[in-house]
Amino acid sequence: MPDATQQEIWWAVARSEEVTARKPLAVDIGEQPVVLWRDAQGTARALEDRCPHRRAPLSLGCIRDNGWIQCGYHGWMYEGETGRLKEIPNMKDQQKFPPVYRAQAFGVYEQGGMVRVCLDAKATAPTLHDDPLTYVGTAHVSLGHQEYLDALYDDPGLVIAIRGVSFTPYLMSELRNQDGLLVMERSCQWKGLHWPAPFSSDFPLTVLTQTHPVSGETKLTLRDGEMNDLLHAVIAPVPAARGVTAIRWRAALGVRHPGLRGAALRGLNPFSVRGTVDGARLRVTRPSASLHGEDLRNAMCAPELTSEAGPLTPVETVAA
Repeated sequence: MPDATQQEIWWAVARSEEVTARKPLAVDIGEQPVVLWRDAQGTARALEDRCPHRRAPLSLGCIRDNGWIQCGYHGWMYEGETGRLKEIPNMKDQQKFPPVYRAQAFGVYEQGGMVRVCLDAKATAPTLHDDPLTYVGTAHVSLGHQEYLDALYDDPGLVIAIRGVSFTPYLMSELRNQDGLLVMERSCQWKGLHWPAPFSSDFPLTVLTQTHPVSGETKLTLRDGEMNDLLHAVIAPVPAARGVTAIRWRAALGVRHPGLRGAALRGLNPFSVRGTVDGARLRVTRPSASLHGEDLRNAMCAPELTSEAGPLTPVETVAA
C-alpha cells in the first residue's frame, strides 16, 4: 500500500490522450493499482483496479455505453464517481445494491493535458492554468522513483534528451528551496565540435528545473544567453509497481533561436525522456546536487513546514 505521503499527492498518472471511453487504462501509484477511463460525459474516472467481487483487474474489462466500467470476470458494473455497484448480469435492473458493494474511488483532476489522481477521494483539487504542450510521450524506467530524481539532479542526460543540446556538470545556481519547489539552473552547450579545442568554457544555454519535493513533477525551461525561453517541458515521474518509475511528459517550443543550432530544436519531438538508463554511466556518476536535495526535501516535507512548502499540489511555475 502507498505510504501516507503518497496518499495525499496529486500524481500525474496519464496524459489526457491516453484516457479514453474505448478501453480502460491500467496505471500504478506505488503498489496501488488504478484503472482510468472516461464516462459518458467524457469525464476521467479512477477506481482501484480490483473488482470487489473476486478481485479481478477492472482494467481487463470494458466500458459500457452509459459510461460504467464492467468487470470482465463476472460482469459486475460500477459507476466512476463513487465506485458504487450499479448492475449484476442476470439480476433485475431495478434491484438496489447495498452501498457496501463498491469499488474504491479516487480523486481525479485533469488540466494541462495531464490526468492527475489522488488516492484520497476527498482531497481538494489544485488550481492550475497550464495549457497542453505539443510534444508528448510516456516511458517506464527500471529505476526507483527517488533514484530517478537523483539522476535528474546529478546528470539530466542520463534520463532526458534535448536535440542539439549537451548538459554540463556546471551549475548556474545550486539546488534550493524556492516557494516550496526544488529549483536549480544548469549550464548547457550546443552539441558539436568546439574547434580547435575539444572543450569550451562558453555556456550559451541554461536549463532551469522546478521540482515538487515529493512527487518529483518537474517543469523544465531551456534558455539562451538572452534569457529567451527556447523550450518548455513538464516531466511527471510516478512510482509504479516492482520498483519501476512511470514518466509522462509534455513539451513545447518557445522563442525561435536563429541559425542552424536553433534549427536543431525544430521538427519532431526535440525533447524526449529516455526509456532506458545507461547503467555503466549511472554507476560512475558521482552524487552532487542530489545530496543537497535530500536534506532540502526532508526540511520542506517536515510536518511543521507542510503548509508553507505546499508539497501536496503539483508543480507551479516560479519566477527565475
